Amino acid sequence: MGAFRYTSRSFVREVVMILAAMLFAMPLYFLIAISLKSDQQLTLEPLKPPLADPNWGNFADAWSSGGTTGGMGRAFLNTVIITVGSVVCLVLVSSLTAYVIARRTSRVSNGLYVLFVIGFIMPLTLGLVPIYVVMRGAGLLATYHGIIILHTAGILPFAVFLYVGFIRALPTEYEEAAQVDGAGMFRTFFKVVIPLLRPITTTVAMLSGLIVWNDFFLALIFMSGSSIGTLPIALNSFVNENYTQWNLVFAGATIAILPMLAVFIVAQRQFVRGLAGGIRG
Repeated sequence: MGAFRYTSRSFVREVVMILAAMLFAMPLYFLIAISLKSDQQLTLEPLKPPLADPNWGNFADAWSSGGTTGGMGRAFLNTVIITVGSVVCLVLVSSLTAYVIARRTSRVSNGLYVLFVIGFIMPLTLGLVPIYVVMRGAGLLATYHGIIILHTAGILPFAVFLYVGFIRALPTEYEEAAQVDGAGMFRTFFKVVIPLLRPITTTVAMLSGLIVWNDFFLALIFMSGSSIGTLPIALNSFVNENYTQWNLVFAGATIAILPMLAVFIVAQRQFVRGLAGGIRG
């Protein structure tokens, strides 16, 4: 193997990459810097980093305050419950649905796949009014299970699309061997196929979890006036017409992004493998 030769082209490439990295890191810098400033520091020195006197109390103030019942701490718990419930329901329903579509070569399965692709393209907001009427009639407004069902149904076409592409790329030898041993379709799916779907399941769980975790619009419409407020609703409560505590807004936003950031860092390899396999298939 030859030694790496440092040329002017590689130097320019490295400089461009460093500048691009700094550009993408700027929002994160301002997020952390402003979250550590006092009101006076934010007014007098908005761009200067608070290295001398960081105000760590902003995080405690943001955690204990917020417009939802129980403050931001309660909103954090609500968001965790809704996100975990939505992801679990979505993974179970979408993986089983995609397995049937991918392995059953018939007009019905092909038609179902086309419908899911159409649902993937069409935004959920097109059916917002009838969905609201149905959920109100069923008593699902401002409830955990109601918003979980709504998120599951809204992200289901996208999840099925990814799962179908991944399953179609899988070899069928293991499934055929299980069927020869007398296993039915459901037993084959849960015993043989599910372990093979770990990369795409990680991808679906992370993408759908990020969507649910950051959702503001659906939570505002379908959970308005309830005690089941989520993190985006709690962050929005810091902003008002008369006075906005931007340091608390940014401190709360920092708290809100940490869980999903940790998940992405831990599972990034599985995420990339699953996304590449789902699209390639």
